[in-house]
Amino acid sequence: MKKINRVSAFLTMMAVSTVAFSGSSELWKESTLNKVIEADELRVCFEAGYMPFEMKAKNGSYIGFDIDMAKLLAKSIGVKHTPVNTAWDGIIPALLTNKCDILIGGMTITSQRNLKVNFSDPYIVVGQSLLIKPSLAAEIKSYKDLNNPKYTIAAKLGTTGEIAAKKLIPKANIRLFESEAEGALEVANGNADALVYDLASNAIFSAQNKARVTHIDEAFTYEPLGWAIRKGDPDFTSYLNTFLRQVKGDGTYDRIYNKWFNSDSWLKHVQ
Repeated sequence: MKKINRVSAFLTMMAVSTVAFSGSSELWKESTLNKVIEADELRVCFEAGYMPFEMKAKNGSYIGFDIDMAKLLAKSIGVKHTPVNTAWDGIIPALLTNKCDILIGGMTITSQRNLKVNFSDPYIVVGQSLLIKPSLAAEIKSYKDLNNPKYTIAAKLGTTGEIAAKKLIPKANIRLFESEAEGALEVANGNADALVYDLASNAIFSAQNKARVTHIDEAFTYEPLGWAIRKGDPDFTSYLNTFLRQVKGDGTYDRIYNKWFNSDSWLKHVQ
């Protein structure tokens, strides 16, 4: 009887293992990573114009921190990197309808977005800061000082800047723009009192327009950025997180970061 029980247990274990292996095999077959390898191409969605993450160069190519990271990711897989410039309001639908394989475009990880896509571990952490009119520098020291109907706040439509402005500065007059550049120019031209947008972008615009805007360069929100992929793909998620740990550990990440965030030599190449 004991021998029969042992044989039965062994057969049950083998059956479970076979089912598990079969399920794992099917997951890999459907994984975006497997399909990327088969296609010999990694299609990456982003929206050009978010300095220094992704921009269009004078020669028509795309450059930036995210572009370099995406190229490095494609190289690690052994496939071609294909940039897919996409309007921000359609970028998640583009991913979900297979217009691209991954979204590497300065997207903040939020629980609402996580309902639609899965994220890698954060690859960088940013936050919202303020560009203000120089004439307001003495009276505006933080976002709290702007929470008054007499102030006009610019923000980019569909971004965490819009969310932060509406949540933290609800009494102000909030105007939404299609791009952060439009909002920044409204402040520079005196048509808005402040712009709520990502610290990195505000710092760059301020450096280029020192006489026209003042940057309060303290982030007042915590925003981890992640790479987005379609749901139900543990193999691709695992690969992305392993890749990020590796490049952050071997110094490659720091080299790329310093190129785009601690230098402005790239500005002359931007369209």
